[in-house]
Amino acid sequence: MDNSGKEKEAMQLMAEADKKVKSSGSFLGGMFGGNHKVEDACEMYARAANMFKMAKNWSGMHKSIHGRFTIAAKHHMTIAEIYESELVDIEKAIAHYEQAADYYKGEESNSSANKCLLKVGSYSAQLEQYPKAIEIYEQVATSTMDNPLLKYNAKEYFWKAALCHFIVDELNAKLAIEKYEGMFPAFSDSRECKLLKKLLEAHEEQNSEAFTEAVKEFDSISRLDQWQTTMLLRIKKTIQGDAGDLK
Repeated sequence: MDNSGKEKEAMQLMAEADKKVKSSGSFLGGMFGGNHKVEDACEMYARAANMFKMAKNWSGMHKSIHGRFTIAAKHHMTIAEIYESELVDIEKAIAHYEQAADYYKGEESNSSANKCLLKVGSYSAQLEQYPKAIEIYEQVATSTMDNPLLKYNAKEYFWKAALCHFIVDELNAKLAIEKYEGMFPAFSDSRECKLLKKLLEAHEEQNSEAFTEAVKEFDSISRLDQWQTTMLLRIKKTIQGDAGDLK
C-alpha cells in the first residue's frame, strides 16, 4: 500500500472511531453498555496514528490522536473510579488507571498521566505488588524532580518507594535511600529521609520500641495517612517478636 492509500485508510479509521465514540453515549453509560465501543474507538485511533506514521505524515499522526486520547483516558479513569469507589475489583481499577495513563502520555499530558500512575502505585503496594509500586514511584519521582513547580512532591514519591523497598528487604531499602539521595539531594534533608534512617537503625537492632517512637515523633508533626501507616506496620511486623501495632 502506498502512502496515499495508508493516509486514506487512516482517515476512514478516524471517522469510524469518532462515530463509535459518539454512539457510546456518556462515560457512565459506556460503563454499562457502550464500553466496548469506546475500547474499539481507542484501538482505531491508535491504528490510524500508526498508518499516518508509516506514511510519514506527522501532522496527520498528531491530528489523529490530538484530543482523542484524552477522551479515551477520561473514559478509563471513570471506569477505574467506579471500581475503586465500590471496591468492586481493585485489580480492574489498576488496569484502567494504567490504560488511562498510557493515553494521557499519548497526548503528552504528563501531569494527568502521573496522577493515574500514583493510583496504580498506591494500590499495587496495598496488594503487596511491591516491585511494580517501586517502579512507578521512582518513575514519577524522576519525572517531577526537575520540574520547579513539582519537585517538592518528588521527596514524597521517593519516600513511598523506599517504604516498599523496606518491606521487601532492609538492605534494598538502605541502597535505595542512598540512590535517591544521590539523584535528589533535597531528599537528604527531608523529614521522611531522616525517619527512614532511624527506622533502618531500629530494624537492624530489632528494636520495635525505638521503631515505634520514631514513627510517633514524625506523626506528631506530619500526620501519616492510612497508606503510610499500613506500610510502616508491615515493616514493623518483620521485627522479631513484634506485636504488629504502632501504639
